[in-house]
This record gives sequence, structure tokens and C-alpha cells, in this order.
Amino acid sequence: MLTLDKIYHAAYVLKKIARKTDMIAAPLLNTESNIFLKTENLQVTGSFKVRGAYYKISQLSEEEKSKGVIASSAGNHAQGVALAAQENKIPCTICMPDGAPISKVEATKSYGAKVCLVKGAYDEAYEYACKLQKEKGYTFIHPFDDDEVIAGQGTVGLEILDQLPEVDVVLVPVGGGGLISGVAYAIKHLRPECKVYGVQSAGAPSMKESMEQHQMLTLDSVSTFADGIAVKHPGDLTYELVNQYVDGIVTVTDDETAAAVLALIERQKLIAEGAGAVAVAAAMYNKVDIKGKKTVCLLSGGNIDVNILSRVIARGLMMAGRSSTLTIALEDKPGQLQGVSEVISRCGGNVVSVHYSQADTNMRITSCYLHIGMETRDHAQVEQIKQELAKAGFNIVQTVNG
Repeated sequence: MLTLDKIYHAAYVLKKIARKTDMIAAPLLNTESNIFLKTENLQVTGSFKVRGAYYKISQLSEEEKSKGVIASSAGNHAQGVALAAQENKIPCTICMPDGAPISKVEATKSYGAKVCLVKGAYDEAYEYACKLQKEKGYTFIHPFDDDEVIAGQGTVGLEILDQLPEVDVVLVPVGGGGLISGVAYAIKHLRPECKVYGVQSAGAPSMKESMEQHQMLTLDSVSTFADGIAVKHPGDLTYELVNQYVDGIVTVTDDETAAAVLALIERQKLIAEGAGAVAVAAAMYNKVDIKGKKTVCLLSGGNIDVNILSRVIARGLMMAGRSSTLTIALEDKPGQLQGVSEVISRCGGNVVSVHYSQADTNMRITSCYLHIGMETRDHAQVEQIKQELAKAGFNIVQTVNG
């Protein structure tokens, strides 16, 4: 069973392997709250997962270790298990979804693990790992539904209370629920007045829907770039712990998460993966009441796939009103583009792309559509540009952010 003593024991064991990550003030992320970031994205292996994986493996018997270990993971638990196995000189096999970021796959291999890529999401990788475990007799290291793993993750909660004893709200990413189970258990036993909320992707709300319907649910599919929390079915243990100790679960969209990734890069000089940034997204978009409260956003990981980082930043710019395209219906005559450009320039916008369209059957033959891409400061500036263009007699027919 999970106990506070077990979490304290995990903290003692982890002293030699896990970093006590910094707590960083981040007042600009939401000026109505007092935001702090628990930077597990700067943890060994780039995420909190090494805590639970290492503690679990440290508690195995010699017989269990001799069989070798196996795990399923979207990437971060894989690296934690692989590192822990390497430190303990144990053979290690990891089953990962075939869509896992290449960077996470290669990082897992670099710790000496054998990697099996499985078609589908995390849940399919889990099923295949269970099949191999039965066939080969490996010792299974579950990513979240295990008392020792949860105890290891709970050490984050101890550190939060040590670094910010007067914390009012803690926002925690949720996939299978191991992290929030451990964090909430520790915090509610030591500071019960502190609120703990889970944050899931709107495209993978398995724990939220299970909580709302008061039964364990399995989603038909998940869709989010936050691969670390793309879980169809929460854990049995974690479901019970979340029910008992968590104050609520909220969701954020991929666009909101992308905006959070961008804000962390620009304002805090920190890289977070999608799953690691959802707590910040929840704070930025006021998904829970944090006004005037000391709020900790747990950055659970920083292992973002660099191949999608540019797309995430582009989406974040769109959400922040920093990138947009206006479609303007014009009379096709000289000087029109100059007039539009002068208005945008006067308002402080920057034109980055221009495209004429003359073949639309909805237009008069003497008309055209001007598609003009802009860089702007925020949504307010976009609205100012639109108002000034309208005053100048230009007919805006569409605005696309992004």
C-alpha cells in the first residue's frame, strides 16, 4: 500500500540518482496569480519518470532482477526504466508506440535498453509488453499503476512543500495518473488545505471522463501532440487515489498547450514537451480558480520532438495573436496593395506574405482577393489593424490566425 513513509523512503533512495529540481517564479504567465514552476523538465532523463522507475527497480528482489525488466512507455518512463536498469546492471526491454518521438526512442536505446516499436498508442504498447512479459518471464515495471512507482513520483510533492510551504494550488499533468496520485497523496497528508488539480489533453481525457462517470473508462482513441499523456485507460490504483485526493480534473486543447510551450520558451527560457506544458496552459487560460493564489505548475518533462517544435511554436504564435492572415476583397486596380500595407505599417504590424487570387467564381470579374500574412503583437493589435482597414474602405472577408 502507498504510505507517506514509503514516499519519504523513496526520497532517501532517490538522493543518489534524481535531481531536486528548481522551483522558479513565473509571474508573467498569469499576472492575476502568483505562478511558480516545478522544473521536472530539467530532471535526469528530462522528466519526473526516473523517480518512480528507479525506486521501483531498487525495491525488486534479486530473483526479480535476474529475470530482467520490461516496460511500456511513450518515451519518458522508458528512459527512466532504462537508466535505472543500467545503474543496476539489469537487462531491459521497452515497448514503445511506433509514433513515439525519435529523440525519445534513441535516448532510451542510449541507456542500453532493447526497444520494440508497437503500432498504435501507449495502450497497444502496454498490451504487447504484457504479452512479452508472460512469454519471457520478465519483471514488469508499470509506468503508473504501481505503489512503488507512485511513491517515487510522490517525492515531487515533498519537494514542492519544502520549496514553497505556503502553496495554495498545484496543477499536475495527468496521463495514467501516477504523478498526480503520488503528488496529491503527499500534499494532502502534509498540507490538506492545498488544492491539487489534474490537467489532461482535451484529446485524451480518460481520467477526467472516468471521474465524471464514476467508473473506469477506456477511450476508443486519443489525439494529441502531448504524447506523454496520451493514455486511453487510467490505472486502477491511480483512479482510486485521484478520486480520494484530487480536487478536480480539467482539460486544455492542443492549441492552448502550444501557446504554453511558446510562453515558456519566450518568458522563462525553458523547453517543455506537450505533456509537460499542460499545467501551464491550464494556468494561462484560467481553467481553475488561481486568482491571487500561490500556484505551482508542474513541468513534467522537456523531451519534445524537435521535428514538431517549429509547428508547435507556429501554433503558439497563432493562439497568442502573433501570426494571422487577412483576406480582403479589392477592386483589381493599381495602388490597392500599397494602401493596405500603409495601414498595417501605421498600426505597427509587419507584412510577411502577400498572395492575389483572381479566379474565385464568387467574385466580380473586376475584383480580386488579397491574402496578406502579418506578424503582430497580440489579438488587440490584429483588431486595431482590421478596424483601421475598414475605416480606409477595405472589405475584410476573412481573418485566419496562423
